[in-house]
Amino acid sequence: MAEHRVTCIPGDGIGPEIMAATKVALAATGVRIVWIDMEAGADVMDKYGTPLPQRVIDSIRDTRVAIKGPITTPIGSGFRSVNVALRKELDLYANLRPAVSIPGVKSRFEGVDLVVVRENTEDLYAGVEHMVGKDAAESIKIITRYGSERIARFAFEYARREGRRKVTAVHKANIMKLSDGLFLDVARGMAANYPDIEFEDRIVDNMCMQLVQKPELYDVLLCPNLYGDILSDLCAGLVGGLGVAPGANIGEGIAVFEPVHGSAPKYAGLDKADPTALILSAVLMLGHLGETEAAQVLFEAVRQVIGEGEHVTYDLGGRAGTAEMGRAVAERVERLRK
Repeated sequence: MAEHRVTCIPGDGIGPEIMAATKVALAATGVRIVWIDMEAGADVMDKYGTPLPQRVIDSIRDTRVAIKGPITTPIGSGFRSVNVALRKELDLYANLRPAVSIPGVKSRFEGVDLVVVRENTEDLYAGVEHMVGKDAAESIKIITRYGSERIARFAFEYARREGRRKVTAVHKANIMKLSDGLFLDVARGMAANYPDIEFEDRIVDNMCMQLVQKPELYDVLLCPNLYGDILSDLCAGLVGGLGVAPGANIGEGIAVFEPVHGSAPKYAGLDKADPTALILSAVLMLGHLGETEAAQVLFEAVRQVIGEGEHVTYDLGGRAGTAEMGRAVAERVERLRK
């Protein structure tokens, strides 16, 4: 059996608790993982003078795979976001955020199965901005052909590999004719190379309305950075919220997996936090590592535990703590493997 070296960054707030539960669930799959534990975030500022020590980046470059809990970025550290800094430093250009309905998770919708593929390095979200005098601020939207081509190719390759039927490019090219226009033109050109995948495009405001009216019509959403950030939260809302929203940041031969939600420091140490989003991020990680069967078993275990509603955290209608839910998922994994 293959052995995988994985950098583990527990994070801040509830991060260490949900990471511990996730490791328990992962261990039950039988996949051999050698954990390289690293510290990052607000809690290590005094120790390292930065929330993102260089040794963390070096470890991820070495192992090529990392899983991280939520991180609180301290004000005044020089980082707008530790997550953004990691993406830039490691050129993790593709942000993958699935939104899948899970029976037992309260939601207004059923049968949602969407994936947001978000460009991760440019657009307005990159934060290229400055003051113009004292009374105006200017933010620069940068869309490049190179960035658009590689995220479009990623979306179509992902759709083909995962048996997805359609890619929908999201844009505002009716108004931003040059920047979003370039993104749309590149997406259309890329679609021509994948005749087996249906392609369409939607203006971003219309896309928001479409998603809350008929999400079942959509599959893979190809988005520039800012629209992808907004739409991925909307899609998470369709399936019950950020507590069940996993994420992956992927570059050339390197990937970091993380939940979409924050660090919720007021719940730290209370054994109340829902580990679902991080466990589902681990499902994505297993798939990335080629452990497809283990990924499927872990995902099914999460679905069954949540569906039964007995060993789940308070936000899912149960009374279990974080650790108990992690053990319940692990036990279900072991049962499914027999």
